[in-house]
Formats: sequence, structure tokens, C-alpha cells
Amino acid sequence: MEGVIGIDLGTTNSVVATVRNNRVEVIPDRYGNRLHPSVVAFVPNGDVLVGHSARARRHIDPRNTIYSAKRLIGQSIRNPIVRLALSTLPYQIEEGPNEQPMIVVRGRRYSVPEISAFVLMHLKQCAEQHLGAPVSKAVITVPANFTDSQRQATKQAGQLAGLKVLRILNEPTAAALAYGFGKALNAVLAIYDLGGGTFDVTVLQIRDRIFEVLATGGDSFLGGDDFDRALVNRLAGEFLERTRIDLRTQPEGWAKLQTACEQIKCRLSDDPVVAGTIHDLAVGAGGKSVGLDFEISRQQFESLIEPYVERSVQACREVLAAAGLEPRDLTDLILVGGSTRTPLVRTAIEQQFHRKPQARINPDETVAYGAALQAAALTSGHADPAQFYSLLLDVAPRALGIAVAGGYNETIIERNTPIPVERTRKFITSKDFQTRVDIQVSQGEAKMFADNEKLGTLELHDLEPAKRGETEIEVTFTIDVDGILSVRAIDTKTGRETRATMRVIGAPSPGADTPDADPQHLPRPA
Repeated sequence: MEGVIGIDLGTTNSVVATVRNNRVEVIPDRYGNRLHPSVVAFVPNGDVLVGHSARARRHIDPRNTIYSAKRLIGQSIRNPIVRLALSTLPYQIEEGPNEQPMIVVRGRRYSVPEISAFVLMHLKQCAEQHLGAPVSKAVITVPANFTDSQRQATKQAGQLAGLKVLRILNEPTAAALAYGFGKALNAVLAIYDLGGGTFDVTVLQIRDRIFEVLATGGDSFLGGDDFDRALVNRLAGEFLERTRIDLRTQPEGWAKLQTACEQIKCRLSDDPVVAGTIHDLAVGAGGKSVGLDFEISRQQFESLIEPYVERSVQACREVLAAAGLEPRDLTDLILVGGSTRTPLVRTAIEQQFHRKPQARINPDETVAYGAALQAAALTSGHADPAQFYSLLLDVAPRALGIAVAGGYNETIIERNTPIPVERTRKFITSKDFQTRVDIQVSQGEAKMFADNEKLGTLELHDLEPAKRGETEIEVTFTIDVDGILSVRAIDTKTGRETRATMRVIGAPSPGADTPDADPQHLPRPA
């Protein structure tokens, strides 16, 4: 029988699970490792390594070892936050079609979905070896606040890996499925998910087998990578003061320092002080190898990461307010993601929610566990699919709208609207004898379009020339169960319609780029 899997595709590590004999199994690699590093290494002989063997090459061959791809997937390379991330990565990245980042390795360019597809192929192969059967279907999880382009790019990565993607499932929802499996519950949960590169917080209500998201928020550029970077910058500064060598100009040394700082961070979760030597960071005067003696306390580390932790706490406050709840209204608190093991994170979240987190949840594996349950529920022919079925009522994490005349943003779907959903709004032309309308799509709550995130552009051509305001256009936004947006625009007079030319910024869509919209061709509210 063909296998079906659930995948938590993470920034730092990925996890794959399946349901067999009515039990969830987390699938290891051939060495027994249940956490699979989301790292891809391209070696000189042409082989591609994934997982632990790839991670071992990060400081040996940093220019050809790719990690943290999840922070880039579906993003525009022109996004200022992405530009900041690029400045810390040792491998080469160029701008490709649709502003998508292209990773250059050994003379070849790869899109980010192609890199993620290598990770997914590795997980698929591990599952096939474990199950002794082919695997072609999967549920893949993403952060709740992933944009439409990030979801589309993740789905494409699954398809490139030879998988039929049954569902793109939000990570907090998957964690809630794992929490509620096999129970008749009436509970209100807060799910705090802090991984290597992304952060989500979701408030969710469970009534029997109905899982309803009340509100969600987060930051797709907040996670353990930021903790690592803060520590790397601190120690790189000390190294520069002592040796006059800037490790940013030494890719191998920089990668070695990053690896060391990841280990220091983990040790500081248990030890109040960590001291030691990082050897062979650079070559100094006379060709002598230079290392760094260091000592850092948990208190010093916490002072470095406190701003990042506070950003996550502020998001928690906002999500509780959006749900109309107080901490006392919650039944339980679930922590997800390896970065929640950081003592400062746990302390801050316990103080915010006035409770200890649920102890039985494995923060590394619970998302894949829930994804496997959802995969079983969606697959006909399972031994007992009914016991795995739950009704999931998720929400749109951010408002979606379009640009209108004057540079304003007109919201069509509000933040935290339950999905799937379809909304239609009517607009009119903004100038005389207008023959086209440019529909610029945004994600965000700001009043001005430029202050939101631009998702893409849809063009409706060949309008019949008429006086300003006489031509009416219906714009319909549809979000499916995967959280993926489709947009349709119709000239109500002629019935002319466009829906297939939407260009999603940062997404690896085929064909030439469409030009930026002309402000003269923007619609205005009817």
C-alpha cells in the first residue's frame, strides 16, 4: 500500500511522520535521526547531500552548502528584511525572474523551491525506506503568517520533489491536531511556535473534533537564527578587536563561528556560563592559525536576544486582543519549535500567558505529528479514516486588498477571516476613456498601499472607452483551504474577465514579468 506522509519543513530542521496501524510514527533517517537538518550541500563530484551529511559541510564548504532556505522561499529579493538576511549568508544569491532569489552553486542557478525540493526528496526517500513502499502524497506545513507567494512556492517545492501536496497546513493548526488527537475536548489553546527562522502565535478553540482558529499573528523573519546572529556578531566583534581580522571576509571562519554559536546557544539553555576556544577561525600574521577564547554567560546572551523575545511577546498580546480573550480564558499553552527551549523565551511566555506550557508536547515533532494525522484524514482507503478526521476552521493571517486611486489600500478580505472564503467588491474607473485596469494586490493592514506587502499585479485589458466612473469592475478574492489566494476581475458591462495573469512577487512563476502598474490605471471604490 502506498504511503502518505506529513512534513514539517523547517528553517533549521525538518521532520516527517506517517500513520501506520492507527499510530503516528516519526520517521528517522538511516542512522536513526528523527530531526533532519534542512541543509543541502553540493559537492565537487556532482553529488547532492541533504541532512546531517550536508550540515557537516557548512564550515568546510560554506559557499556550496545551503541552509535557512525557508527564510527566502516565496520572498522578493528586494524586501529589506531579505536583504539583511542575505548579508549574513555565505552562499551566492542573485535576483531572478519576478524578483525571486536565485542561489548560485558551482556555476548553476537554483530557485529556492528547488533547494527545498531536495530536502523534501530526502524526507520522501527516508519515508519510503522506513515503510518499504512508495510515497507520493503529503501534507506540508507552513507558518500561519506565510504569504500567498510563500505558500505557492512551498507547494511547488513539494511538486518538484515528486509529491502530490494534499494540503498546505498551518503549523499551529497541525500542533493543535496533535494535541487534540483521540480526545473529545472543549478547550481554548494558545500555540506559541518559535522555530529557527519563523514565529507564529495562534489562539484556537477545540470543540469535540472542530478546530477553530480565533486569531493568528507572527513574524516570518523571527527565530533562533536571529539569536545565533546576535551571538555571532558579539563574538565576531571580540575577534576583530583582538586580531584586527574581520571574519565577514573569511567565509570558512564565519561559517565555523556560526556553527559554534549554535552550540553555545544550546548549552546556555542548561548552563549559566559557557567558556572555551573556537579554533582555526582565520590565518593571521606569518600564516599562523588564529582562534578565539570566549566566555559568555546566560545573562549576557539574554541581553542580546531580549529584543527578539519581546517582539514575540508583543505579537502574543495582539493576537489575544484580536481573539477578544484574556490569559485567564485559555485552557492550555503549547510551545512548538526548538527555540522555545531557550529559558528566556519560556519565562517570558509563561509570564505573558500566566501559566506553564503543556509538558507532554514534543516541540520538535508535534507539527509533523499533526500533519501526518491530517494526511491520514485526507486519504481515502485508510484503515479507519474517521478517527483521524477533524474539521479545521483556519483564518487569513493578514488582510488582503488592492491599490486604489490616490495610493490608498482598499481591504477586500479582513485579517482573521475564516477560510476558505470568497469576497467580491465593485470598483469604477478613475479617469476618462480608460481601456485597462491594473489590480495591484496587497497583504497587510496599513491605510496606504505602499506600506503593505505587494503580492502581485493583475491586468484587465480592452475595456470599452467611457467617461470616468461609468465602467464598473468586480474584483473577487478567493482563498482556498491551503490559504492560497486567487484573484478574478470582471468588466461587468462586457463580461470580459481576467484571472490567469496574476504575477506574484518572489514566486517562481513562468513567463516574463509584467510591468509595475500605472497609477493612472488604478481603480477607485464604487
